[in-house]
Amino acid sequence: MSGGSTRQRLVADVGGTNTRLAIFDEKSQELRAVATYKNRDYNSFESVITHWLEQLESSPPLRACIAVAAPPSDDRVAMNNMDWSFSTTEIARSFGFEQLRCINDFEANAYALPHLGDDDLVSIHHRGTTGERLATVGPGTGLGGATITRVKGNVHVASGEPGFMSLAPGSDYEMALFKLIRQDHPDLYAELLVSGPGLLRLYQRVCQLENTDAVVKTPGEVSTKAIAGDNAQCRTALGVFCALLGEVCGNFVLANGAYGGLFLAGGILPRMIPFLKRSTFHQRFTGKGVMQQHLQAIPVHVITTPFPGLIGAAHASL
Repeated sequence: MSGGSTRQRLVADVGGTNTRLAIFDEKSQELRAVATYKNRDYNSFESVITHWLEQLESSPPLRACIAVAAPPSDDRVAMNNMDWSFSTTEIARSFGFEQLRCINDFEANAYALPHLGDDDLVSIHHRGTTGERLATVGPGTGLGGATITRVKGNVHVASGEPGFMSLAPGSDYEMALFKLIRQDHPDLYAELLVSGPGLLRLYQRVCQLENTDAVVKTPGEVSTKAIAGDNAQCRTALGVFCALLGEVCGNFVLANGAYGGLFLAGGILPRMIPFLKRSTFHQRFTGKGVMQQHLQAIPVHVITTPFPGLIGAAHASL
């Protein structure tokens, strides 16, 4: 890897479904050589890097920041929603990185927040607040979250695991769904329902509860048919999904004191913003007893830029 620039870094966003890679140029503040790969097409993260480098038309960078959907770790990174694992020391040695940092994928989303503009966001609820801590939460293959706090000009980012927090029903209908789901999943946590696979699981249980055949087979089809109004059970499932997302986000904000703003991330939500706005998401987000007034003052946005993880990995300290 001789000849690589120290003013550039490889940035990666390794999710449960896709891996995105790019070069970030610190001088121009631009991402280039951006590529997206389906994880199922590769047997390891290393093979994705190798393929990307083979297509690179410039000298490879000597530094790297990798954002990965995995819990905190030291050297060995093991992903929750797929069977990839790797050693950061071995990655650095194999590809000649002089500096390498591995962060959680939602840490990367949090690092991105100060660098997002109005064109990168859609407002769900816009209110003014003086809180300095921001939260980002998002469903995808799993459900992640993190916070960022600005202190004396510096930023501090902390990741969390809202996907594994307990989840409570907010209506009799949800209670009936939960009873069905607990037959297969006695330990019912948020990610089981508030994620892509969780949306499909909700739809299947809605069909079971309403004694209807579950003809829809993918989470994307559930959301598409719900938004189009083509299937009543899909629409019900997506409505419950939005409500439970609000429940989780309210709990996460309260647990972390992130009163400066909530930024919803992930590949699911940008396609369903009008539905989300009409749903009970915000009612469930704010319906937290005496804290309701505080939560109502928090601005809520959906991140719509396609590469927040890469932006965050570009600006995280090495």
